[in-house]
Amino acid sequence: MTGQEDIRIRLENEMLEAQIGLHGAELKSLKKKAKGTEYMWCADPAYWGRTSPVLFPFIGKVRDQKYRIGDTEYPMGQHGFARDKDFVLASVSQKEAWFVLEDDEETRSVYPFPFRLEIGYRLDEKEICVMWRITNTGDSDMYFSIGGHPAFCCPLRAWEKQTDYSLCIRDREGKKMGSFVNRVFGQNGLATEQEVTYELKDGLLPIEEHLFDGDALILENGQAGSVSFVDPKGREYLSLSFDAPLVGLWSPPKKQAPFVCIEPWYGRCDREGFDGELKDREWENSLEPGKAFEAAYRIRIA
Repeated sequence: MTGQEDIRIRLENEMLEAQIGLHGAELKSLKKKAKGTEYMWCADPAYWGRTSPVLFPFIGKVRDQKYRIGDTEYPMGQHGFARDKDFVLASVSQKEAWFVLEDDEETRSVYPFPFRLEIGYRLDEKEICVMWRITNTGDSDMYFSIGGHPAFCCPLRAWEKQTDYSLCIRDREGKKMGSFVNRVFGQNGLATEQEVTYELKDGLLPIEEHLFDGDALILENGQAGSVSFVDPKGREYLSLSFDAPLVGLWSPPKKQAPFVCIEPWYGRCDREGFDGELKDREWENSLEPGKAFEAAYRIRIA
């Protein structure tokens, strides 16, 4: 636990209210002001003790919990370390806030790159925009992944069943998809060579009881551009849109947890059997000295 574990920054406009924690710069609450409806998962550790962690500088697992740069190996846990670090509040107004994390002795012991990670949140009518800016402050190329892991209440109302909900998946042009290809995870949390095609009716993926028994569903190669929650009456009430090349759909396997994550990713876990260097990982990003990488996703409330 840290001294900033419970410190939150509050944003609001005419329609929405958001709260972001300094610890992890994590979006902890998103409410529609008219009804007070909470859309973000409450981080109950009985299911999953997080709400919307940022995944940096790794997404998922690395093989044998270590990775290699040249002849040097470094230890690395799942999803990197940013989600467990205290950020500095760089700026805040009524509708926008920015948080900063920079490398230090602790991060360099497991990730030997100087960096500046900025995470921003901006309210715009019925949307919250989540923004990332990564700057390479070192003098050599930097390799990284970054992704979101927001968890949304599902069902939204206590008297409803999750299995009466669906996800509506659209492509980059906004068209409802007829199918998608899932990259299957192995028992060790690494990507396999196996792919499974899911057929959709009118773009809908029903959230049936066993949907996530095999862990996350991973849509690679820019298949999707947005994913929306559809309630039992067929209404799309929350949509997450993104330009990321991958998106994960996840809820804890075999727990029937009352939330589902929609995760835009720039990067992915190792593939089973991968034995290359960090720069050779699939979906890895590189950044030249002094350059910055920027990306964003949007959560829209109907």
